Amino acid sequence: MSSVDPKLAVLGAGSWGTALAIQLARNGCKVALWGHDAQEVAALRQDRENRRYLPGIALPESLQPNEDLTACIGEAEEVLLVVPSHAFDAVCRQVAAIRPDIRSLSWATKGFDDASNELLSTVVERHLPEADMAVVSGPTFAGEVARGLPTAITVASNRMENAERVASYLHGENFRAYTSDDLIGVQVGGASKNVMAIAAGISDGLGFGANARAALITRGLHEITRLGLAMGGKPETFMGLAGLGDLALTCTDNQSRNRRMGLALARGLDIAAARKEIGQEVEGVGTAREVRSKASSLAVEMPITEQTYQVLYEGLEPSAAVRNLLSREARSE
Repeated sequence: MSSVDPKLAVLGAGSWGTALAIQLARNGCKVALWGHDAQEVAALRQDRENRRYLPGIALPESLQPNEDLTACIGEAEEVLLVVPSHAFDAVCRQVAAIRPDIRSLSWATKGFDDASNELLSTVVERHLPEADMAVVSGPTFAGEVARGLPTAITVASNRMENAERVASYLHGENFRAYTSDDLIGVQVGGASKNVMAIAAGISDGLGFGANARAALITRGLHEITRLGLAMGGKPETFMGLAGLGDLALTCTDNQSRNRRMGLALARGLDIAAARKEIGQEVEGVGTAREVRSKASSLAVEMPITEQTYQVLYEGLEPSAAVRNLLSREARSE
């Protein structure tokens, strides 16, 4: 690590932000955890646990919740954004206004910018053009990380020295942090897999079975890879933790909010009712729109993404979407 007991700020006190803050604190970092809701932050301070998202898991003493963004990032050596993708631009702009001198900004948000359909690294470049960047991604569920269960993630940066430093904050017992220089590919994999998880949930919810799920995962990986390569990612990234690993996890386990969204849609719920039932942000809903738009602009064929978009935004029946995929013309793989 860059110093003894480094001071870090984690912005976003949901399940994933809290879990990463716990992991950093376990590793000896002094962590300020910021949340936009003052009442929720007060509850974190009082209860010393996130009872809403991670009940029963104590916050380490070196982790201090704070609703004052300026106080949180004022002396931080590293800022880690873990806010929903639709809030990423606004929070990044606030960070830049408070700390225009910041040298490194990392994020564990998985998605595209909802206004521009660009990668989140483009948002960071716009607000903090001189800062090093790093993205944290991979097959992770917040509850398992918070409980200290074995986990492996990827940290990608525009500079390998930066990736190694950020990884060193996270790497510890039962938590392995690999590094990558493919900032583009890791972001594309982490965002796009959420769309495939909705599709897998729809298929499973309709009772189409394990064969269909395996086909969706395999062909979904092809789609993600095609988009990632068109955007400048590296092919090997999509066979790693931020590609195949994250895709397999989120498509097959009901801890995945995106998979649960698909299951709910298959039961006949609309998006609003499904979101209420899930009770947390479901990134894949917005990402389906953004990935479809990006793919169209690059002339990248993404049939699973297209059918998922049609279900979410055009009123297509989930069963019809699956039939549309299965009835596509046969061709070589």
